[in-house]
Amino acid sequence: MVPLSISALSGNTMPSKTTQVYPQVQRHNLYTLTDSSECGSETEEVDPSKHLTPLEKLTVEMCKNENVLKELAVGRRVGFYKVRGQIGCGNFSKVKLAFHALTKDKVALKILEKRRLDLQTQKMLSREIANMESLYHPNLLPLYEVVETPSRLYLVLEFAGDGDLHTRISTAGKLSDQESKIVFAQILSAVKYMHENNIIHRDLKAENVLYTSKTCVKVADLGFSTRVNNRNQALDTFCGSPPYAAPELFKDDSYIGPPVDVWAMGVMLFFMVTGTLPFRADTVAKLRRAVLEGAYVLPPWVSAPCQQVIRGILKPDPSERCALDQMVGCEWLLPVEVFRPIPPLYQLNPIHLLEAGPGKLDRDQEEVKAILEKLGITQEHIYNNQGKSIRSPITGVYRILLHRVRKSRGAESAPTISGVVKDPKRDSLRAYRNLRHTSKLCVLS
Repeated sequence: MVPLSISALSGNTMPSKTTQVYPQVQRHNLYTLTDSSECGSETEEVDPSKHLTPLEKLTVEMCKNENVLKELAVGRRVGFYKVRGQIGCGNFSKVKLAFHALTKDKVALKILEKRRLDLQTQKMLSREIANMESLYHPNLLPLYEVVETPSRLYLVLEFAGDGDLHTRISTAGKLSDQESKIVFAQILSAVKYMHENNIIHRDLKAENVLYTSKTCVKVADLGFSTRVNNRNQALDTFCGSPPYAAPELFKDDSYIGPPVDVWAMGVMLFFMVTGTLPFRADTVAKLRRAVLEGAYVLPPWVSAPCQQVIRGILKPDPSERCALDQMVGCEWLLPVEVFRPIPPLYQLNPIHLLEAGPGKLDRDQEEVKAILEKLGITQEHIYNNQGKSIRSPITGVYRILLHRVRKSRGAESAPTISGVVKDPKRDSLRAYRNLRHTSKLCVLS
């Protein structure tokens, strides 16, 4: 699993002022932010007259403030995060709201109990972390930091405070045609990016599409995701939710990853524009039969261009299923400005702030660098952070701030609908949408 982070709990005990005894937390070295059992040593005494930076104040509290130590001991704090109430749960995890003690940003903590993780689940978790680390897209829920203690693993994620797509439709009804375009375009952009990086989601469903604002969505939960050597690679693990499962998954045979994600997107689109799922049954056996038969009814109020997309996706034969590039150029989505520039992955490492040459940092990075300095995070902290990647509090602070700054400048604003786009590349895709694909290679391109 992942190496121990600065917030690790030890198995020792520490007496408080009263007769109660609390588990001792590992102390934090004030200047290097590494685990240290010598936090209160003479070499780390701080001159009371010295003006402390926010980082220094926080690390002193984590070493000497009894209330903070109690919170760390009982799980009300994890590293630099103040933990609050539960906001979700899964088969192997629960999700809680938390606040970063330095930046004051809200985050979501995905908490996993190690004792409940068998070997297979541990492999899935490692794969989830690795896949999230290798992706950087405005419509994918970002991973800020990973914190590990002897008993638990914490994934620090963006807090999507406006709920999920399934809950929104279940409570408020189907989306309008325009709303559906905006949401589906963002899902399409995220999945296309994943496939271009040879990562298959394998658990796309409305519950895993989260709203970060009224119109902006993020694809989340890469717990079943997998990296393939090429997009024609055969897979054999049944993953995901049965109502969103493609026919080939019910045939107990190997399958190709991208068309499975495409099918799930078709089920989601049907759910968005009708408020119901295309295939419904009381049991998995009956659902399997319905999916294999491929019979569903599209209500007449669904626009003809949207019906064309759904029918192009929900084809039983994966080789005939609509490809992602075809969706980008389809008539229904053509007026939507779908894609935005994606920042390079190396910008997620704070060392980029120091290694970039003069004038090479953009405005967002310059602003983040200035905030880090105000918080008391020095060049030494960043250099000491090298090699720790996502398992470092410095990386966590940096990524949270970078995301906040870019979001405030509109980097994650919803797509706009501005009439037919006169773009030669997309016009050629529009013509391409009517091509019938009989080759799996074409489907996966």
